Order: sequence, then structure tokens, then C-alpha cells
Amino acid sequence: MALEVTSRSFLILWAIIFLFIFQDQRMGQVFGCIQVDQSTVAIREQFGKFDDVLEPGCHCLPWCLGSQIAGHLSLRVQQLDVRCETKTKDNVFVTVVASVQYRALAEKAADAFYKLSNTREQIQAYVFDVIRASVPKLNLDATFEQKNDIAKAVEEELEKAMSHYGFEIVQTLIVDIEPDEHVKRAMNEINAGHMFSPVVICSMAVVSIAARLRVAANEKAEAEKILQIKRAEGDAESKYLAGLGIARQRQAIVDGLRDSVLAFSVNVPGTTAKDVMDMVLVTQYFDTMKEIGASSKSSSVFIPHGPGAVRDIASQIREGLLQGNAAQL
Repeated sequence: MALEVTSRSFLILWAIIFLFIFQDQRMGQVFGCIQVDQSTVAIREQFGKFDDVLEPGCHCLPWCLGSQIAGHLSLRVQQLDVRCETKTKDNVFVTVVASVQYRALAEKAADAFYKLSNTREQIQAYVFDVIRASVPKLNLDATFEQKNDIAKAVEEELEKAMSHYGFEIVQTLIVDIEPDEHVKRAMNEINAGHMFSPVVICSMAVVSIAARLRVAANEKAEAEKILQIKRAEGDAESKYLAGLGIARQRQAIVDGLRDSVLAFSVNVPGTTAKDVMDMVLVTQYFDTMKEIGASSKSSSVFIPHGPGAVRDIASQIREGLLQGNAAQL
């Protein structure tokens, strides 16, 4: 009977010891045993150097051989909410709230434990960088419409950076986009059709005037560009048509003079082409003098203006042509 009581007391004592071992990690290390909870891994070191990653369960930890637990690493999915203030392309300040869901990888537990001292601040820095690089390229309306694209860009950047440290980015969500309070109130009052407060009116006026000035400047520059192009095209076309008209006029004069010289030579025997040209020049001279005399506001003066000067002009023209031909020969 006494032996049975002693055995039962011994079993109760060991049960109490194991209970302390599993409930208190320090007590477990004293007795050389350690318990690792589910969805958690323990980092074991030997004399301060990484030794192994302990899976969930009970493990022997011979502290007399220099083994100790450096820490525990949770494998559960964790969530980090990041609030980032930035400015859109149309100069509206917004606060973007991003939720990043991440977890440590069991196969890279050593990297996750040793390489990063503060995982949450590292993820927050990458989220700030991507959001402040993406949102300023979009207008306020486009920021709301393309929030999934912003979330995808954040997730890709985080996945590329955090995979080197043993973490997996499970999901990245843009859960909220909060404009400035004055802008939000103005948008709500516009949709509701209410009267605007002075602050809202001032905010709307500043944004509207700046936007309209930019549009007006662009439109004015574009209009001036079109006017200059059209003016140049019209000038070129006008000069081209004027040249064609002058060329046709001179061709018609040459054809008429040729026909007149031939007809006069046939009808009046003994006359030469020179005599006919002199007569034509005299006729044109008198027609010109008649036109000048008919206008009371004419300022044109012919020097010399006598009829005999026509022969001198004709001879000068002929001499110039002969000299030009001689120089070419």
C-alpha cells in the first residue's frame, strides 16, 4: 500500500514538472526541453551561432552544450495599415490608406529573423515610395478609378524587395483614399446641389482658375501656331499663283507681239521686225502717258519723257541683249 502511494506521488510530481516545462519556456530550457507552438518556429543557436529552425512540437535543448533559443518567429499572416499623404496631378492633397498582408516563410525563417530588425518599418518605407511615385501622375478622379493599379504596383515592389528577407506578400489593398476636407466638402456639395460656403468657394475658385488658365494658355498657343501655319501656307500659295499669273501674262504678251510682227510684215512689204517693234514701243509709250495723265493723283514721272526717247530705250535694250550674248560666247 505504501509503495503504491509512493509511485502515485512520483507520477504526480513528474506531471507537475512537465506542466511547468510546457507552460514556461524558461523552465523548459532549465530542464533541457522546449515547446514550439503551432504556426510558430523557434530559432536555435549554439554558443551564439545559428544552429537550426525548430518546427512546432517538443524539442530537446541541451543547454549544457551551448544550445539556446534566440527567439520565435510567427508564420501567421500579419496585416500592416499604412497611411500615406501625397498630392495628385491636379494639386489636390489626399491620404492613401494601404493594407499590406504578409507572412514569414518557414523555409526562409533564418533570413526573416536575422536580416531585418524592424519588418514593419521596412514595408512602410516601400509603400510610401511607390504611392508617392504613382499618385502624382494621376488626377483626383483617376486616382479613385485606378486604385487597383496602385495596389498592384505596391504589391509587385514589396514582393520583389521582401522576398530577399524571407517574407511573402500575400495581398496589398488600397482600402481608402481621403482627399483634403475642403475638397471633399466641395465635391459633396456639388453632387447635392447645395449652396457653397465661403471656404469651399475659395477652394473651388483657386483650383478652377488655375485649371482654366492652363487650358487657356494651351489653347492660345495652339491657336497662334495654327494661324502662323495657315498664314505661311496662304502666303506661299499666293506667291505661287501670282508667279503663274505673271508668267502667263508675259507669255501672252510675247505671243501677241510675235503675231503682230508677223502679220505686219506680211501685210506691209519692206518692213522689218525692228520697224514693227519700234512702232509697238511708241504705241505703248503713248498709252502709258495717257494713263498717267488721266489720274489726278499719279506720282509717276518718265525721264526722259519725249517720244524720241523710245528709240533710245529700244536701242539700249538691244545693245544689252547683244552684249549678254557676246559674253556667253
